[in-house]
Amino acid sequence: MSGHQQTIPTYALAVDCVLFGAADTSLEILLVRRGVAPFADAWALPGGLVQPDETLEQAVLRELREETAVEPDFLEQLYTFGDPGRDPRGRVVSVAHLGLVRPERYPPAGATDAVEARWWPVSELPPLAFDHARIVEVGRTRLQGKVRYQPIGFDLLPARFTLTQLQSLYEVVLERSLDKRNFRRKVLKTGLLVDTGDKVENVRHRPPKLYTFDEARYRELEQQGHLFEL
Repeated sequence: MSGHQQTIPTYALAVDCVLFGAADTSLEILLVRRGVAPFADAWALPGGLVQPDETLEQAVLRELREETAVEPDFLEQLYTFGDPGRDPRGRVVSVAHLGLVRPERYPPAGATDAVEARWWPVSELPPLAFDHARIVEVGRTRLQGKVRYQPIGFDLLPARFTLTQLQSLYEVVLERSLDKRNFRRKVLKTGLLVDTGDKVENVRHRPPKLYTFDEARYRELEQQGHLFEL
């Protein structure tokens, strides 16, 4: 090994966020319309360069606040994207994150270098800047895998929900139909749903029950080694 000091090349580090939300029977992603070059006026994932004095999570939360005014209910690192030509400005490595939020809690508002922020149905996304289409696909694959063994789907639902709403969410995330009786049997068997004693009001048919997710019970079972699986 040479005794000469190695020269460290200049790279930029960025974060991007695939932020999912659920609206009725559709799965949506929060996008921003860029107000600056490159890809000015194009749609992209929220994100930007990491500042020297912040962690990756701090950076992605800051970018979400600045560009969309949204705070995620769930956030985790997704994947690192570092193809040399992914950014025309130079060598930029992005640590993408997966986020979940209930859209009704945070109406998006574009700011800083984002002209506009809005929710887009996953099935109707516009052309995306950079390599963000690829990042979205990796995020969708991760989401589909995680909802099978971790109850993150509840971060996309209202605080109180019906079994029909829960099943519709899983169907739209997994992109397939689920047997109603089998799904309800499995989800009630987990013991993680709490019957609120209330029902949906002002409906013509038999009003469905409203449930909440018992997160404390889930954490307790998780500590005991029990697995969540649907």
